[in-house]
Amino acid sequence: MVNERLQADAAMMMEAFTDQMAGLAKIQRDRARLTATVTACQKRISVTVNADGILIETRFADDIGDLTFAEIAAAMTEAVQGAARKVSERGRELMEPLRERKDRLPPLSALLEDMPDVRSMMPVAPKVSTAPPNSPERQYDDEGARFGDAEPFERRSMVSDLDK
Repeated sequence: MVNERLQADAAMMMEAFTDQMAGLAKIQRDRARLTATVTACQKRISVTVNADGILIETRFADDIGDLTFAEIAAAMTEAVQGAARKVSERGRELMEPLRERKDRLPPLSALLEDMPDVRSMMPVAPKVSTAPPNSPERQYDDEGARFGDAEPFERRSMVSDLDK
């Protein structure tokens, strides 16, 4: 009886996994086709980014010369960041049905007695800064990222692990 239950659970998990992979492949294809366009300075500047937020097109209106270089630079930065946020949000929206389906599945720890809850162990990625280089927001405190009991080691060459 227990064996039949395990087989049924394993079959359910395998079917869900297969569905997840098929769904993920479709989402990846759809995401790869995403673009977002944002305009700035009364539509004098138009930028388009791809799904990764990489600038793929820039257009200037005929009267772009009415703006200073500083105005153009600031507007470009703002527009590209806005387009990147827009395409990122669309990518998250594409993933939402897959996330909802995954959340309905029981955690592996519910199926295997001694298995820890891996979901709770996943680290949360920090927010990526859009601040310019050398700004106060980019001053990071990485003290918490070091191992307190790690011993310093001498630099080794790229050729051999045995160099001293």
